[in-house]
Amino acid sequence: MPRSGGSRQVGGTQQEPFSPGALVIATLSNPREKFWGMILALAPAGLSLSGVELASFEDLTVMVRDGEPFTPAIVFFPMHRIERVELDLPDGSLPSLSQRFLAKTGLEPSGALTPNGTESPDQSQQAKPKPAKERA
Repeated sequence: MPRSGGSRQVGGTQQEPFSPGALVIATLSNPREKFWGMILALAPAGLSLSGVELASFEDLTVMVRDGEPFTPAIVFFPMHRIERVELDLPDGSLPSLSQRFLAKTGLEPSGALTPNGTESPDQSQQAKPKPAKERA
């Protein structure tokens, strides 16, 4: 099924795909880097995200799975640095980064990426990492 670039239906209401709370991968220039995270705000001036550099994604999943403390980076990228922003969606049989994060950590990415102090009671329960396993 082809991906649609338009709005999506959520609970009977129409929602823009790049609205706050959407999980995305941002490709940046000067310097070239990629960032995975949750949109906090998208404005003509730039993009605010809560997340991690894509190069650190695997380390992050191991850290969260092992119960180590994690605070997502809250960053602003000016629009002139943004080359591309894409929704974090599965591609055929390849899972999305969000699905991989959930499978490896047991946590919903939206709960784990919610900045401290702005989470709802439901999200605060989801965002707590599992206790560390006993090490022999």
